[in-house]
Amino acid sequence: MTHASKVVAVTGASSGIGEATARRLAADGHRLLLGARRTDRLETLTKELTAAGGTVSFRHLDVTDAADVRSFVATARERHGRLDVIVNNAGVMPLSPLEALKVDEWDRMIDVNVRGVLHGIAAALPVMRAQGGGHVVNIASVGAYEVSPTAAVYCATKFAVRAITEGLRQESAGDIRVTLVSPGVTESELADGISDPAAREAMKAYRAVALPASAVADAVAHAVSQPVGVDVNEIVVRPTASAQ
Repeated sequence: MTHASKVVAVTGASSGIGEATARRLAADGHRLLLGARRTDRLETLTKELTAAGGTVSFRHLDVTDAADVRSFVATARERHGRLDVIVNNAGVMPLSPLEALKVDEWDRMIDVNVRGVLHGIAAALPVMRAQGGGHVVNIASVGAYEVSPTAAVYCATKFAVRAITEGLRQESAGDIRVTLVSPGVTESELADGISDPAAREAMKAYRAVALPASAVADAVAHAVSQPVGVDVNEIVVRPTASAQ
């Protein structure tokens, strides 16, 4: 357990990195509010973590709905009196070549990966300002630093998250801590949303070497656990055997 228990809200907590982050932060003694669309999974996870001694609750969350994200943050405050950390983790990755013209999928990535992060910031920032501090953790990708075929729009959203995070850091110095965590290939369900057959097949080889989601959760926990006055701004974590 950490010396200072914090109130942490995690988006996209029903699987992958979000679920692993919930498990790690609950084990560290933080008080959690978990959000995602698949509340059946959240309920199962919450019961498990609570039975293990954690302080965990959940609610349905659609990060593309700004009002819903504000309600999510308000719920954390109602239950715990404050919000110390928000982990903007929710994301989608339906890869495809641009010439496939999957405009609906492009729009979905922009809505979840970019607007979802902005909605999290917009909901949490006034609360953190009012209470005198807080911590915004945004989950990006190595796709925030490089572009690969079939991933142009996905990488564009992650470049955007990186830019937004850096802008927030510069604007919030001395008050709000800001961290960008950019994982390489990680075990998750993200690739399940790829509808393009060629991109889906290529992703199988690309993901042959992958990090466990717990490794990314450890990076989040490291940033969250730093003492006052220490702001871990960027963490890139990749599988040792991968050049990606």
